[in-house]
Amino acid sequence: MSETHVEPEEPEATEDRRYRAPALEKGLDILELLAGEAAPMSLSEISTALDRSPGELFRMVQVLEFKGYISPLPTGEGYVLTNKLFALGMAQAPTRTLLEAALPVMRRLTGRIGQSCHLAVASGDQIVVVARVEAPGDIGFSVRIGYRRGLTAATSGLVLFAFQPEPVRDAWLARLFVDALPAKRRDFVKRADAIRAQGYLRAPSDFVQGVVDLSAPVIEGDSATAALTVPFIHRIPLFSTIENVVPLLRTAVAEISEALGQH
Repeated sequence: MSETHVEPEEPEATEDRRYRAPALEKGLDILELLAGEAAPMSLSEISTALDRSPGELFRMVQVLEFKGYISPLPTGEGYVLTNKLFALGMAQAPTRTLLEAALPVMRRLTGRIGQSCHLAVASGDQIVVVARVEAPGDIGFSVRIGYRRGLTAATSGLVLFAFQPEPVRDAWLARLFVDALPAKRRDFVKRADAIRAQGYLRAPSDFVQGVVDLSAPVIEGDSATAALTVPFIHRIPLFSTIENVVPLLRTAVAEISEALGQH
C-alpha cells in the first residue's frame, strides 16, 4: 500500500505578521462570529457570514463542538457559543481579584437596596457581565453572567468609556466608530462627559420598560476597570427609591476601588 505524504503548510509572510495558521484562523473566526450574535447560527449561516464554503468549515465546527467551545441547540436551530471561553478568562488572576473585591460588596448592596446588581468589564468592542447578585426575595430583575453587548450600546459601556484617560478614550473612539456618522460619535462623547461630571449614570433602560439603569465606575489607577450597575425596578410595596440607591451604589464602587488598590 502506498503512503500518502502531505506537505506541511508553509508559513505565509505578510506585512502585518510573520506567520499565518489558516486552520486556526478559521476556528477563531467562527468563535468571534458566534460571540457577536444573539441568535444561534447554522453551518450554512456561519459559512455565508464568513464568506467560506460549508465544506471548508465543517471540520472546524466539529472540532470546536468536540472541545466544548460551541454547542448545537437541541431544537436544531444552529450553534451557540458555550461558556468555556468565558470560564477560561475568569480563571485569570486580574478577574479573580476583581471578583474577590466586588462580590462581598455587591451582596451587601443588594441586601440594603432590595435590587439586583451586576458587574461588567470591557472585552474588545463589547461589554461582558462577569458577576451578578440577585435581589433578595421572590421578585427581581437581573442580567445573566456572560451577557455581551456592543460597548457603545450598553449602559455599562458608556460608563466604562466615560472614566478612561483621554488617550484610551481616543483609541476606543477610533475603533468603535469606524463607519459611524460623526454626529453619533459626538453624541456618545457628550453623554460620556456628562456622566463623568456627575460621577454616575442614571437612564431609562433601552430594553425593558419601567427599568432605570443606575451605573457607576470601579476605578483602578486612573481608569474604570469595571462598571457596577443596578437595574432599578419600582417594587410594591416600596423597598427603596432611586434617590436612596444612588449614594449606596457610589459608596459600593468606592469600596471595591479601594480594595483593588490594596492588592
